[in-house]
Amino acid sequence: MYYYPEFYVTFCKLLRYTTVRNLKLMKLKRIFQKALYVSVLATGSLFAQNTLTITDNPVAAMLDSLANQKVLEKALLKPVYPKTNKYKYTEDSVPKFEDFIYESRLAKLDANSPFDLVYNPHVKGFIDLYSIRKRQLVSRMMGLSQLYYPMFEEIFDKHNIPLELKHLAVIESALNPNARSRCGATGLWQFMYPTGKMYGLNVNSYMDDRSDVYKATEAAAEYLESLYSMFGDWQMVLAAYNAGPGTISKAIRRSGGKKTYWEIRPYLPAETQAYVPAFIAANYIMNYPTEHNIYASTPRKTYFEVDTAVVKEPMSFTQISAALDIPVDEITYFNPQYRKGVIPAGGNMLTLPKAKIGTFLANESEIYSAIKSQELVALENTVAVREIQKMHTVRGGEKISTIARKYGVTVADLKSWNYIGKKGIKAGKKLIVYVKQDVPNSAPVKTDSPKAPQTNVASKTKTDTASTKVKLADNYTAEQYHKVQKGETLYSISKKSKISVEKLIEYNDLKKNPQLKVGQKIKLVS
Repeated sequence: MYYYPEFYVTFCKLLRYTTVRNLKLMKLKRIFQKALYVSVLATGSLFAQNTLTITDNPVAAMLDSLANQKVLEKALLKPVYPKTNKYKYTEDSVPKFEDFIYESRLAKLDANSPFDLVYNPHVKGFIDLYSIRKRQLVSRMMGLSQLYYPMFEEIFDKHNIPLELKHLAVIESALNPNARSRCGATGLWQFMYPTGKMYGLNVNSYMDDRSDVYKATEAAAEYLESLYSMFGDWQMVLAAYNAGPGTISKAIRRSGGKKTYWEIRPYLPAETQAYVPAFIAANYIMNYPTEHNIYASTPRKTYFEVDTAVVKEPMSFTQISAALDIPVDEITYFNPQYRKGVIPAGGNMLTLPKAKIGTFLANESEIYSAIKSQELVALENTVAVREIQKMHTVRGGEKISTIARKYGVTVADLKSWNYIGKKGIKAGKKLIVYVKQDVPNSAPVKTDSPKAPQTNVASKTKTDTASTKVKLADNYTAEQYHKVQKGETLYSISKKSKISVEKLIEYNDLKKNPQLKVGQKIKLVS
């Protein structure tokens, strides 16, 4: 929604009641509207008296994504305000300063930075965004920074990259690893599918490496290194990260060969014109939050309180939760790269609080055995989590929704596996599709006599197993699928399996009163 200044509203009313249709006036309206949008997006500022809000501002949109993340509701507690502070602010104070204060603070940061951290009206617009309009969400970002920033610094230091670039993730994703832009860029560092592929970030139905905080940060560091080797200037690197190196090269040519960001800025897209000012403002607010009476939300755990382990067998978050006595939402919070609450086979990483990782490692073989013997809540089905990659060539007239239905995937899946621009798909384009392959689980692997378990799943001895099994949930059953026999209805299957008709409809995405076919497989678990 747009809120326009009063003079623009008046102009539109006059145009509406013009008796003679004047094409020049209509054209003028379109030009005026576009200029107004570009101005605000580029500067991040508002009209003094008539507030103009543009929800399409990418930086504001990413901040807003933090407000809609249910997984963060328990992960980030409300900030603790000090009873006394040197500025003598009350809890609801929203401080504002004269321009020279902002300028002097940025000058201090600039003295120790390879970036040109200048202060101007464009930067001020984004400082206002962070310190006034979105201050509660900045508090959330500060809480998340305690989990992610130490890891960013460690990786950037290894690649000899300025540590200030950790704030790049603030404007890219608002430190939300699940962030996804309208054009499909995903994760903390907002990689598009092709660029992610270039730097080893793979995407399939079960995993999206772009949301893997460690892998994606390594990829971002390599990409930033590559951009610096092209342009030799960190401000230009920022612009290239947003718009792509090709766009920056074109802007250099259009500017007559200028080589600094502020010189080529008029020749850049509107979003990129706003990008560096937003980065400068992010540096400012993350260094001067208390001056603006902003305090960090309290995170569930900081970087130094979590650890990782390699998972050798496929397992679901539900199983991990039952094994380690940890809520599923907490597992989801620390492992955003797994798209369906399942860690596939292949030696993938599990991140949890250190104590839980210790328990997992001490009882690893017992946990795998419990999963295979179904002492823990079963996986979504009894087949191994495997997929095969197929290539689909788009035919004339085919829609992306049609292709998605054909392979039993979602449109969002297809967009995450392939780069699909604003113009959509054309005949002849090749699309990657991941199709689940049903491969029965192998028989339980014999293991050496396990040591006496320490806690949780393995906190009982072998002789106690029968009485200490983790029971299947009420709506689960030992049988995962039922093959429809002649004359059977959904109601008769419901009676046999003791699962309600409503749940069977939900598990199988069926319509009400469906016509079942002989041989059809009916899923008996969610």
